[in-house]
Amino acid sequence: MKEYERYVFWLDYFDSELKRSEGRRVPLSSATRTPALAELGEACRRLNLQPQTQPAHHPARASRDSGYVSVTKAGRKHELLLKIAKELSTVRGMAQKRKQQPQKNRKK
Repeated sequence: MKEYERYVFWLDYFDSELKRSEGRRVPLSSATRTPALAELGEACRRLNLQPQTQPAHHPARASRDSGYVSVTKAGRKHELLLKIAKELSTVRGMAQKRKQQPQKNRKK
């Protein structure tokens, strides 16, 4: 049953490898290369949107693994989309820093 108190954001909305005509909804400068569902969920959590992640196949691309996050409504959808895109890039940067730190601390 449809939840009218929540917005749905698909991973494809934020994917820089997709064209706008293929489903990307944020500007290329704000998009992330192949975002992960966990990263999208973390970005929404950091914005206090009470996310519910769900792995699924986007109806337009059934052969590609994807997913979506359902969040509570907090303003206009497009404005929220841009905020999530910005936070998603922050989450991606933090994850990359964590991967690089163990390599720096290794002894030779």
